[in-house]
Amino acid sequence: MYNNSKRAVLFPLVLALGVAAGALFGVYVGRNTAGTQLRDLLMERLAEPDNKLTQTLSLIESRYVDPVSMDSLAEHVIPLLIGELDPHSVYVPAEEMAAMNEPLEGEFDGIGVMFNMATDTVIVLNVIPRGPSDKAGVLAGDRIVEIDDSLVAGRGIPQDRIVRRLRGPRGTTVRLGLKRQGIDGKVHVEVVRGAIPIRSIESAFRITGTTGYIKLGQFARTTSAEMAQALAMLRSQGVDRLIFDLRGNAGGYLDQAIAVANEFLHEGQLIVYTEDRNGEQLREYATGAGSAQEMEVAVLIDEGSASSSEILAGALQDNDRGTIIGRRSFGKGLVQQQIPFMDGSALRLTTARYYTPTGRSIQKPYTNGDGAGYEEELWERYRNNEFFSADSIRFADSLRFVTPGGKVVYGGGGIMPDIFIPADTTDVTPYFVEVAGRNILYRYTIEYADRHREALNSVETLEELQALLAGDTRLVENFIAYAARQGVAPRRADIARSRRLIEAQLKAYIGRNTRLEDTGFYANIYPVDNVIVRAIEILNDTQQDD
Repeated sequence: MYNNSKRAVLFPLVLALGVAAGALFGVYVGRNTAGTQLRDLLMERLAEPDNKLTQTLSLIESRYVDPVSMDSLAEHVIPLLIGELDPHSVYVPAEEMAAMNEPLEGEFDGIGVMFNMATDTVIVLNVIPRGPSDKAGVLAGDRIVEIDDSLVAGRGIPQDRIVRRLRGPRGTTVRLGLKRQGIDGKVHVEVVRGAIPIRSIESAFRITGTTGYIKLGQFARTTSAEMAQALAMLRSQGVDRLIFDLRGNAGGYLDQAIAVANEFLHEGQLIVYTEDRNGEQLREYATGAGSAQEMEVAVLIDEGSASSSEILAGALQDNDRGTIIGRRSFGKGLVQQQIPFMDGSALRLTTARYYTPTGRSIQKPYTNGDGAGYEEELWERYRNNEFFSADSIRFADSLRFVTPGGKVVYGGGGIMPDIFIPADTTDVTPYFVEVAGRNILYRYTIEYADRHREALNSVETLEELQALLAGDTRLVENFIAYAARQGVAPRRADIARSRRLIEAQLKAYIGRNTRLEDTGFYANIYPVDNVIVRAIEILNDTQQDD
């Protein structure tokens, strides 16, 4: 991942490539009735007597020399068939459906802890208040060394297998053996699994003055309700302008993107429209009931922002509502419909294209059947220097559109922000790359949390967290000494240059080890995030203009 160029050391790129796979699913409409109708239509077509595919399968089943499992054959053939279509149409086997849908459905059945396995041991970072583990007496800082009397610490068990053992149907019980600081021997607890909510809003807080910050990780079933709640909370704190962070948000449910856009737009303003192969359009307009119609807003996007994120950003940009800041988005303008099959598998088939209010399609070019080349496009942007210079981006004049306010926007490949902010590698040095890349920085924050667990557990507000962290004047120096013990010798020039970045990351990860969770992280990382810093400046300038 790293080479001699500092520009190759790029967290946003890693993030974007990580979410690119998620963006392949993006916006889809999971309406069961429509899905069933489309499935039935497909079955009718396959049943037609002149259908070569049906005839071939029938001949194999009836005449092939050896018995063949037709179900097994179908599982091999269907992905190949769908692979010849656009990059966003996919077949999802039955065994993968639950994991695929879970992040979007708003809850799962489990024990209610956030954990990490940085040292081959399950370390409980946080316990969900009033959740199953909280009720059973599990504490932040506990090490889970046994699950149902089986040793799991130091065994090299992959994290996904640990997750499967901790999760299970609600109402069932899992027995945990815990190692707790200050207690000899193991502490045993029995946790009755329950429904654990999945939050699509990772963080919402007043970032400075009257400016609020919301980080939206995905568009799930509960997103619009979470958004309304977050906006109400921020308004109660005097917030009248908002930084809405959609970076790395790979999409989700189309109806949720529409509902969130409705919060900001005035009655009658077009949000998005879709068009199918027959030219039939479905248009969605703002109802005028949104709670943030007068709130100044800056929307942050990058190459990891896809589908629903692009619908939202495009709706606000095309209606001259707020400022889009960051880097060009992924470029997904196709809508998938989920079609269930009887065995629990499903087909997510592209059935329409969506268009922003000015009429632009932001779907980037693709070739049917060339999924590998499609995914490579992000690397092409990087190689073409697009992450660092807006001048590297070219749009065809034929894809030029103009908003009602006279702003020029372009289709044909993602949402181009109103204000381009290049990826910032200014403070990245070889020393920082080593301590971050070898996970030394993160492991130090875990050990720090162990040593200060009582104080961290008592933190309830951002003000309390910041006061606690500000009181540790030797945080960076102690980390440098720790890194040296881990084999990374101090490089004073590098440390001086990367000090702000190191300190911000230390405080951010420590903040995440409190009940504030991701809010504790984002409240400490934003001073070294050039996109958020610029958004604050823009919103402050808007306030002065008012």
